Amino acid sequence: MHFAYPPRKTSNPPPYLPRSGGTSRLPGLRRSRLKVIALVGIAFIVFIYILTRPSSSSGHGGSTTTKRRAPSGNPPVVLVTVLDEKRYSKAYIDTVKENRIQYAEKHGYEAFFANIHDYDLKNAPPSWASVVATRHALTRFPEARYVWFLDQNAFIMNPRLSLEEHLMKPARLESLMIKGQPVVPPDSIITTFTHLKGPDVDFVLTQDKEGLSSGSFVVRNGEWAEFLLETWFDPIYRSYNFQKAETHALEHIVQWHPTILQKLALVDQRIINAYNQPKQGAEYQEGDLVVRFAECDKIGPQACEIESKRLAQQWRKAFTSS
Repeated sequence: MHFAYPPRKTSNPPPYLPRSGGTSRLPGLRRSRLKVIALVGIAFIVFIYILTRPSSSSGHGGSTTTKRRAPSGNPPVVLVTVLDEKRYSKAYIDTVKENRIQYAEKHGYEAFFANIHDYDLKNAPPSWASVVATRHALTRFPEARYVWFLDQNAFIMNPRLSLEEHLMKPARLESLMIKGQPVVPPDSIITTFTHLKGPDVDFVLTQDKEGLSSGSFVVRNGEWAEFLLETWFDPIYRSYNFQKAETHALEHIVQWHPTILQKLALVDQRIINAYNQPKQGAEYQEGDLVVRFAECDKIGPQACEIESKRLAQQWRKAFTSS
């Protein structure tokens, strides 16, 4: 007869037990083995703790903490723009820089310019530089409270509006959030959270007529922002050959990763991302913060420069009178 489990007792003693007489060494062996098991267990627990504990950071006094402290907010905002200085004229690039610098100086922000050709994207489309440049800015300005990425082919038109008061102040943001909105319109089954509160939002962007628009977005500095950008920039997504590169990759991860969706707020396009062509999205109106020359780069650099000339006169006038 065979047992599924060994019986509780046996008439044959184990080979390592003495059959008669003498002093058994079993207690000593047990103690030795228990010590080894205990040491291995402690080492395993320490190993798991090191892997899973929050990233540590050093304070001004040099002491190490187990939880990353909130950034001081100096500067409050870093305004990030990726420039293609090989493809566009120097005059156009200088106008874009001037626009960002003047706005940043007015509100005590920092303007961060990256060259699209400075990043090794492993043969991915150049537009992916927007993601890595945003991560680069967080490294350069670890005390910044927010990072605002704004596409090169855009101007800030209303210098009176600060990013905090216009968008990121919790009460203001909560009033602007579009709740229960399909992430990819018109009929995505994944929608923005209906119960999300302003203080819980770490990622703000808009939609246009085709889906998410990644030409202007804001992230709150912190560990979650690093997680977002590292996930977004994952080599797997860069190798997928999405039609709209990083934009379609973002739509994918937002719909498949609740940890990202739960920190995302969509706002009306005119808040930070109005377009100069109404057929592509919400049309810019005087008083809006931003105007983007959406899709002009698909025609060519000259198309962007032509569209920008009239708007450049407008923003300079607005900045002079503010």
